[in-house]
Parts: sequence; structure tokens; C-alpha cells
Amino acid sequence: MYIADTSDLTLDIWSLMRSSAELLGKGLLWVSAITSVRVPGARVQQNWNASMGVSNGEYLLGLGIGDITGPVVETNMMGYADRQQTDTGLHMRQRSRAWIVADPSAPSNRVVFINADIGMGDTGIRRSIIHRLSHEYPDLYTHTNIALVATHSHAGVGGYLENLLPHITSLGYVPQTAEAIVEGTVLAVQRAHASLTPGRLRLGNATVVGANINRSPSAARYEADVDKEMTVLRFEDGEGSARGFLSFFPVHGTSLYQNNTLISGDNKGMAAYLYEAMVEPDAMPGQTNFIAGFTQCTLGAVCQSPGKPWDGKPCDFEHSTCGNTTQDCRGRGPGFRISDFESNRIIAQLQVDGAKSVMDRPEDMMPVAGPVKAVHTYADMSFRSFELPDGRTVQTCPSALGYSFAGGTTDGPGAFDFTQGDNSTSQNPFWEFVKVAVTPRPPPEQVLCHYPKPILLDTGYAEKPYAWSPSTVDIQILRVGNLVMLIIPGEMTTMAGRRIREAIRANLIASGVIGEDAYVVVAGPANTYAHYVTTQEEYSVQRYEGASTIFGPHTLDAYIHEYGKLVRYLAPGITEMPPSDAAPIDLTSEVISLQLPVIQDTAPLGKNFGDVLADVEVDAPYHAGDTVAARFVGYNNLRLEQTFLTVDRWLDEQWVPVRSDSHPSTTYRWERTNVAFGVSTVNVTWTVEPDTPAGTYRFTYYGDAKHILGTITPFIGRSSNFTVA
Repeated sequence: MYIADTSDLTLDIWSLMRSSAELLGKGLLWVSAITSVRVPGARVQQNWNASMGVSNGEYLLGLGIGDITGPVVETNMMGYADRQQTDTGLHMRQRSRAWIVADPSAPSNRVVFINADIGMGDTGIRRSIIHRLSHEYPDLYTHTNIALVATHSHAGVGGYLENLLPHITSLGYVPQTAEAIVEGTVLAVQRAHASLTPGRLRLGNATVVGANINRSPSAARYEADVDKEMTVLRFEDGEGSARGFLSFFPVHGTSLYQNNTLISGDNKGMAAYLYEAMVEPDAMPGQTNFIAGFTQCTLGAVCQSPGKPWDGKPCDFEHSTCGNTTQDCRGRGPGFRISDFESNRIIAQLQVDGAKSVMDRPEDMMPVAGPVKAVHTYADMSFRSFELPDGRTVQTCPSALGYSFAGGTTDGPGAFDFTQGDNSTSQNPFWEFVKVAVTPRPPPEQVLCHYPKPILLDTGYAEKPYAWSPSTVDIQILRVGNLVMLIIPGEMTTMAGRRIREAIRANLIASGVIGEDAYVVVAGPANTYAHYVTTQEEYSVQRYEGASTIFGPHTLDAYIHEYGKLVRYLAPGITEMPPSDAAPIDLTSEVISLQLPVIQDTAPLGKNFGDVLADVEVDAPYHAGDTVAARFVGYNNLRLEQTFLTVDRWLDEQWVPVRSDSHPSTTYRWERTNVAFGVSTVNVTWTVEPDTPAGTYRFTYYGDAKHILGTITPFIGRSSNFTVA
């Protein structure tokens, strides 16, 4: 039995659920802790006992944003692990957004939630962010209260993770990428800190339909196999006006396809832009005071809803193959007839609409009041023994990836036609011979520990030239009143997320830390990237997600156990710190980088940097829907907090920038035209939006040229003036 629609249930169902322990344990009955508090009209009905902590519901609240866009050309992109996906320009800049909540009576009691437009959190990136912030604000920001959560965009710059496995496609570590993420994220927190003022929080939810589906349905086998509920945490000033929000909703950052080579925040970054632009239409992207947060949660097997069957015909239900092949079975978004960028916009807009439906009715949202707490430990997941609630002792395993990992998903199929959902090694016997040349042959105890997963890459035993995958992960919980955020170091599937939310919620109530109104959300992949987290049922099927659950079949049980141990530390008055394993070692001194640096940029003979090679059309006006284009002699640098291009409008006897490289209507594309002499060109475009004011416009291109001695010289190029009618 299962309950598929819980949108109109109230909290009395928890007594029924607790009496159904056997069904819950088998995953046959589930009601989400999020959806169960929703009643008709999207009003959240909860009674909060604020006798402990921030009783009047007033907090110190800060919100900030920063540019984290790394090198947008000649760098492998992060997410699809495709060596051919090397960036060639920019669709929209990547951003980090930060939210701070502090107890005004005890300002050291605070939490920092960072939502970054990157593929996943990383130990080294987080370490650097904490180092910077803890030195600037001693005793305020630490490894305990800073959460680095990723939007999981697959269209961002790669090369920033410390472990070796992702370095295979990125040609090693890319320091410039890492530095940009750290610099922009620290700036976002600094801005949030500078904006700390008294305010209040409200919590609500809405149903978002049509945005997500389960890409591995044979592993879930439930009608309600994805979470449709969006949770929204509203940040208000002292007058009740909204300053921003954090929303939690699962959909993979794969709206932009594997063949895209323009850097972007994918659907989460687009949703944040659309909402912020809606609130402050005259502000440039990245310069708004209102901060919109679209955060991932139970995204593990959740991708965007398709516009039609895969490649014109349905994929095989059990293995996601088309005919006899895996590589032909690719997902298409709802706007595929136009482009993947249109699919990206549609999926983003659905999330914007869901968040807006909640934000527009603050009177229907639940006021948040109570303590602000954070707790964090490190857990070494290699052969970690623990006891299950039924008394059995089980263990996790050193990391390993199964054969179905190489099969990929419909978001991005793998190579060599590995097949999902096949627990044998016979699907590609050649790899039985060659895999030992890549990673060590797994010892018998490792094979037994990961059963029924057939091990393809035994990353837990691969330490040369440095660790292939993490073995120690961050276990972190943030509490604001009755809202508890589980910061997860991986991608939890829908089923795994539901089970850990229910387990931690029950623990919070049973231990008296929070009452019946305890509200638990999952956020990730965060802090450390430890791949996927599946239920044992999903693991046994060995779809992509099960094969990518690197710590074995009891990974979810281990996380429930480890997060459960931290619950008591969320109670007010508890000042002791939980025991912890050692922090992961810093690998930045060991990492390898094979990316060749730029020695010198050169303009073509008879040309200067910034010169126009192909100009705009000046003889006829442009109209809405037309694309304006120009090509320049150029090169680029990071230009953090700046732009590669502007569209300028002649207004009141001066040129006013009205569009930048962060607007979805513009693109910045780079091409190296002469490798030997370092000659390159830049193409910029602007698709004129509806309701664009008639007038005179121009392009301005901002570049930077590198001299052989290392000096960087900025330059500017401008197109001719053109007319929009």
C-alpha cells in the first residue's frame, strides 16, 4: 500500500504512521514530513512552542550574493564528466547566494547557508571559505555553522574538486576555478554579514507540477516517486517586507544538455535570476538587494519533465536503453522543439511560480521562532560499523563505483554501452581486464561489502597519485526554530530523502528537542561530494544511482545513524561538541594540473584588441525576437563582479548599460582562431526581448589581454550604433 497524494493531510496522520512501522521500514507506506503539514489553500498549520530560544520570533537576518564564475573558455565543464564538453563562452554567470540567521540575544548562535551555482560541494573549497571567514570574523563563522550547498548545475566550470576521479575529464585541478568560487562565495557572505538587521522568518510550501520526473522508475516503483512539494523559508525585514527566501525543490541541473558549452547556472540559477529580476527589474543581475534561493534537496534520481518520449520512442523501463543501446536514450526537456535553453527557462519558471505562490501570501505561512543551532562532525565512511534499530550490526564500505555508473542516465548516457540495472560484469567483459589498470583489484572483503554491486572502479583503494574519492564526509545539521536542515554530502534519491527526514523528525520529537511541529528538509549535494545515497531497495536494482552509492548498501542507514546522533546537540543549552573523526587531509599540495596556461594573447596583423571584425546591421531596425550580433578581436579574463559585454542604450544624452553577460538574452562566445600566435575572436549576441524600448543601442565588449611577461591589459571594443523599433 502507498499514499500518493498527501497534500490535504494534517498532522494527526503521524499517529497512524507511527503505528505502521513495519510498512514504513519496508518503504511501502510514506507520507512526507513536508507535505503532511499542508492543508487546502497552502496554509501551513502548526503550533510553535517558543518557550525556548528566540521566543519573539525576531532574528538577525543577512542576505548576500557574489560572482563565482571561473574561466569560461578552454576548461572542462563540471557535471556530465565529458571530456568533449569544454566551455567556449558564457550564457549566464554563476553566483553564490548566502543567508545568515543569528540569535540577537546570542549573536554567536548563527547559521550560514550558502547556495552556489556549482555542480557539488567540495571539501577543499569549503575549507578555503571557512579559513577566510573565520579569520575575518573570529568566533562567528566556523566549520560548524557554514553550509556550502550546490545547485548541481551541469553547465558550470569544472576542475575545482580535490579528489582525482573528477580530474580525469578536467585534466586535473584548475586553481582559477577554485579561486573564483572561493572569492565570490566569501564576498556573498561578507555582503550578507554587512546587511544583518532584525527581521522575521516564515515557512510555507506549495505543490510544483510538471517540473520533475524520476529517471530511474524501475528502482523506485512507487506512484509518488518524486517530491512535488516546494518548501519556502521567507526572510522579512522589521516591517514585514520580503528581503528574499530559500526554497527547497528537487530537479537535476541538467536542463542544458551535454552538448552545451556555454557556462550557466542551469535551471536553479535561471530561476534565481528570474525571481530577482521580477522583484527589482531595473537592477543588473548580481546587484539586487532581494536574494532568491532555489536549493536542491532529494534530487538523486529526479530530472526535468520531458516534452516527449526519449528520442522519439520510449526508453526501456528497466534499463533506460533504446533498442540495444544506452547512448541513444537521451532526455529532452519541455522546450526541446526550440532549444535546451528554452527547456531551462520553462523548468526555472515553474519553480519561480511555485515560490511566488507562497511568497505572495505571507499570512498563510507559519511564523518561525526558536533557537538557532548548528552541529557538525566528520565521519570516516570506510568500514564504519553501527547498529540498526532492529539490533543488527552492519557497516559501510570503502568507496567503489559499479558497472551501471558507467551507463550514465538519460540526462547524460555513458560510453561503451554499459547498461543500467545489470548486476553482472558480463555486459562489458573487456572492462574486467582493463579496470585493474585504472584502480586496484578489489579485495574479497570489499566485494562482499558492496554486494550486490559489481565493482567497476575500486576508488576506495585507489590512492595514487592521490585519493580518487573521499572517504571522510561532513555530517551537518542547521536548526532555525522548528526548521531543521540536514546538509547532505551527496545526492539523495526521493525515497532515501523521505526516510531520513522521517527518521530525524521522529528522533527530534521523541527526544523532546522539538515538538510535533518539527519540520525537516534535506539540502545537498553539500560540503563534500560523496556521490549518491539510495535505499537498499534501489541499491539492489543497481541503476545509475545505486551503482553510484559509493559506500555500499547501508549508506543511507549510516547517514540516518550519524545524523541521528547529532539531534541531542540541537537542544537549547547544550554547549558540548559531538565527537568527530579527523578532518579530511588537504590535497591541494598534491593535486595535478595538466591544463596549459595562456602565454600571450596576440591581435591579428593590422588589428588591435577590441576591433570589430563583423559589425551589427545598421541599415534596418531590429525588432523583438531578432538577434543582434557582432564579432571582435579579443581575449578574456575572469572579470569577477564585472561583465564581458553590455548592451548600451542612448538615453538622456548618455549611454546607459541595460543588459550584461548575465542576462539570458545575451551570449558571449569565444573562439581561438590561431593557436600558435594566441589569436582569438569573441562573438556577442543579444536577442531583443518583447517590450524593449525603441531607441538607439550599441554593444560594448570588455576584454583583457595577457603579455608574454605576464601583465594583463584591459581593453574595450564597441560596435556601431543600431536601432530597435
